Amino acid sequence: MSSPFDLPAAASAPADPADPADPAELPAVGGGGADRDANPQYVLPLVVRLERAEPPARTDALETSARAVLTLLADPRVTEPDGEWAARVAAWEDARIRKVVRRARGGEWRKAAELPGITVPGEGAEVRVFPPIPLDGWPKELAKLQVSGTDLDDPVPPGPVPEGVPVLWLNPALEMSAGKTMAQTGHAAQLAWWQLDDTRRKEWAESGFRLAVRTAAPDAWPALTDGRLPVVHDAGFTEIAPGSATVVADHPALRPGRP
Repeated sequence: MSSPFDLPAAASAPADPADPADPAELPAVGGGGADRDANPQYVLPLVVRLERAEPPARTDALETSARAVLTLLADPRVTEPDGEWAARVAAWEDARIRKVVRRARGGEWRKAAELPGITVPGEGAEVRVFPPIPLDGWPKELAKLQVSGTDLDDPVPPGPVPEGVPVLWLNPALEMSAGKTMAQTGHAAQLAWWQLDDTRRKEWAESGFRLAVRTAAPDAWPALTDGRLPVVHDAGFTEIAPGSATVVADHPALRPGRP
C-alpha cells in the first residue's frame, strides 16, 4: 500500500536518533507516492510539557497527544477554505505526513507557547500542537527542543474504559518510548478522523475528543488487527521492526456492524 507516512525525516530536520519525523504506513491522502515525494515536505510538531518535578503520567500524555492532533484537524483555521492554517495542512497531507514529538520545560515551554498553535490539556499533561512547518523551516524555539529522555510512567494503572469511548489500542508485544508512542497515537487518531463522516466528527469534537489509550490484551490483538479497524503500521526507521502494527483505532462508529 502506498502511504504518505513511510519515509524518514529529511536531513534538514533537527537531528535526533530518537526523534525522526515519525513515519507509519497509513492510507494515502494525496496523489501517488511519486507525486507526494515531489511536493514540498512538511512536519507536524507536537511539544509535550515535561517539568522535572511533575512529569505527566504516560497514558495521560499519550491520550493528550492524540487529542491534540484531532483538535488541530478540527480547528476552523484548518477546516475553513480560507483558514489561516488550511493551506499548510493541505500541503502536509498531500506530501509525506510526518509528526515530531519533542519535550520542553520552564522557559523552553513558555517560548514554544508563544508560537502559533494550540495547547491541549489532559488530566496533568499539556501538549501543544503547531500547524505543519517545512522540514527545513523549523522555528528556533522548536528546533532546539529534544525528545530523548521522554520516558514516562503510570504511577497508577489506567482504569477501565467507559462504554462508548473510542480506544487507541497499543500492541502488547512492542516496547516504544513515550515520544514515539505519542506520535503513533496521533497517527491512529488521525486514521479514525479520516474515516468518520461529518456527523461523527462533530459528535467527537463536541465531546472534547474523548478517547482512551490502553495496551491490548495479547489474546485480543489478533482480532483487533484483522483488517476491520484502522491499524497503524510503522515504517521501522526507529525502535521497532518495519511493518510492525503499533496502534489500532477502535472508534465505536468504525466497528463492524455499526449502522
